[in-house]
Amino acid sequence: MGRKRSGRKGVLITFEGIEGSGKTTQLIRLAKLLREDGHRVVETREPGGTPFAERIRDLLLSPAVEPIAPECEAFLILACRSQHVAHVIQPALKEGAVVLCDRFSDSTLAYQGHARGLDVQLLRTLNRFATSGLSPDLTLLFDVPVSLGLARRRRHETEQNRLDRESRRFHGQVRRGFLDLAAREPRRIRVVDGSADPEALAAEVAAIVRRFLQTR
Repeated sequence: MGRKRSGRKGVLITFEGIEGSGKTTQLIRLAKLLREDGHRVVETREPGGTPFAERIRDLLLSPAVEPIAPECEAFLILACRSQHVAHVIQPALKEGAVVLCDRFSDSTLAYQGHARGLDVQLLRTLNRFATSGLSPDLTLLFDVPVSLGLARRRRHETEQNRLDRESRRFHGQVRRGFLDLAAREPRRIRVVDGSADPEALAAEVAAIVRRFLQTR
């Protein structure tokens, strides 16, 4: 196991992007590299991250037997996040770990806010309640054209989940939502080209994160 970060509080780094952006693959690669650097790393994801939250994830992503109201979808995701933060993320941060999370609060704002049409400011308030005020220290946004992201999902997924089946317009709104968030918080959210060569992208991600950790 890697060492703690010199007795300092851990950091939360989140990976965001539309479906098929490549963020999950890059998270796994970065985790391996950071462990080789000597960091204690916790890999996790949303929705999910705990056994109970994973059960809610199954409800959210499985084809629905009835239409799911946007408000219901948002509350389920926030319930997952509350459990995840309390039982996984906060304990890991207190131990000085580097927490790499596949999706977090920005996804809620992009999907349920920008794409579903729920009030973004209300979602921010609810998210602060669900997380006890926790926010990412650094966010990597993997930006790809919608057509490329959906094509990747079709190639690599044996079964499409409920969100994969949403319209191209919906996914376009999600992408625009992410880019709007990045424009508002350029110091926290770093946009990277998810369509780039995977090796070159991994090197860029490693450089961004290593520089960030050196300043902590």
